[in-house]
Amino acid sequence: MTIHKEGYQTIALSALLFVVLNLISFYFLSYNIPWLGWLIFILSFILFCFIISFFRVPKRHFTKNENKIIAPADGKVVVIEEAVDQEYFKEKRLQISIFMSPANVHRNLCPVGGEVVYSAYHKGKYLVAWNPKSSTENERHSVVIRNEKAEVLVKQIAGALARRIVNYLSKGQKVEQNSEMGFIKFGSRVDVLLPVGTKVEVTLNQKVKCGITVIASW
Repeated sequence: MTIHKEGYQTIALSALLFVVLNLISFYFLSYNIPWLGWLIFILSFILFCFIISFFRVPKRHFTKNENKIIAPADGKVVVIEEAVDQEYFKEKRLQISIFMSPANVHRNLCPVGGEVVYSAYHKGKYLVAWNPKSSTENERHSVVIRNEKAEVLVKQIAGALARRIVNYLSKGQKVEQNSEMGFIKFGSRVDVLLPVGTKVEVTLNQKVKCGITVIASW
């Protein structure tokens, strides 16, 4: 397991805050209320460990198959439905949405390989990620990857806690299946829009793993 580069600054600031908080705590409470000082230490240490774990990148053996669409994010499948895409396709698409809790791995990977033909960031709201309106009203970054099979749109969507979306792809870039697409800090959602009729390989509420779980087939 490694730590994602997006976490270096956050972890460093958290470590500094952890040290300063506990130095102050033990200095003022070590004699009068020692148990409170230890309580602050334990709670702050648990929070610090959680922040480190949030940026973890576990080693995985990825699934690679040009006839499969692989999960771009860890989490739980919360939407499988046909919906009209107003952003790029302007027509009905099959939407599969994955909700990422703060405990999930938050690195996002490309579900298919091909050429990036669209990449756009949209400012927006911070509705809870499972709200249906979050797909169109929340802050998000959308990319479309085109290959010989079809075009696939992937949306990284911010939620109530996620306030920073990082996307590494640009228009014209060639990507491989499971190459790194980006990172969302502190929980959110990823939508995958596929052609209607694509065979779905997952079910509602199923837990999926980024780069491993097959969510659909051509």
